[in-house]
Amino acid sequence: MSDYIVRATAADAQIRAFAATTKDTVERARQIHNTSPVVSAGLGRLLTAGAMMGSMLKGDDDILTLQINCDGAVRGLTVTADSHARVKGSVIEPQVMLPPNALGKLDVGGAVGNGVLSVIKDMGLKEPYVGQTQLQTGEIAEDLTYYFATSEQVPSAVGLGVLMEKNNTVKQAGGFIIQLMPYAEDEVINRLEEKLKAIDSVTNILDAGNTPEQLLEILLGDLGLEITDTVPAQYYCNCSRERVEKALISIGKKDLQEMIDDAKPIEVKCQFCDNVYNFDIDDLKELITR
Repeated sequence: MSDYIVRATAADAQIRAFAATTKDTVERARQIHNTSPVVSAGLGRLLTAGAMMGSMLKGDDDILTLQINCDGAVRGLTVTADSHARVKGSVIEPQVMLPPNALGKLDVGGAVGNGVLSVIKDMGLKEPYVGQTQLQTGEIAEDLTYYFATSEQVPSAVGLGVLMEKNNTVKQAGGFIIQLMPYAEDEVINRLEEKLKAIDSVTNILDAGNTPEQLLEILLGDLGLEITDTVPAQYYCNCSRERVEKALISIGKKDLQEMIDDAKPIEVKCQFCDNVYNFDIDDLKELITR
């Protein structure tokens, strides 16, 4: 198994935890969108978080969307995941180049800037759940930590990382989400806080050859860690010609007729995987008859 997520509990189920390795997923996104190193890091962090948060969903058809609208050079990032940890992402400006930040690392916060994080959960109800928070740092992990605390009232620690090679391919990617249950005891909380303060960066831990299981062992090993499940994760786009046809039909007969009157074939490109779907005039006429 290449990319995967482990789900776990600790401290007699006072803590639930997720850890992931997502190198192949993030590299696939980099190839599709031809992202610069800093954008690869930002999108990769959001993809990793999306895969883990998607795996928290209960229903087979549930969908999670993480959306960042921002005033930084990247302008916006979107990630969609399902309950099987299949994830896809897109970015408005993929080629942003920035100097390293004060710590000598990729300046994701500088590329993102100020803005809003939206978490949308479509669970088959009449209306999807939408939670929104202001970005705190633009570094994504801290922004999601803040989102969990304020929108879902779940005290959480989120760690995310992407390490790039000098040739701009992805060397390591992964992360963790650790959440306290409402009945967590003060002693457990204090011990967890001490562990989180002492931990090295996610990418350093993975680059040293550690697995997601070992990452959780470092964080929660002395709190009675129990691995409960392992879920494969992958970059996956479910676009198809049929879906694009439905989208074109949804714009209405008037707009379709204008396309036909222009007498030019149209090209529709998927924002998540760059697949191209072509429709000639006869195709458009057929859509109108539907």
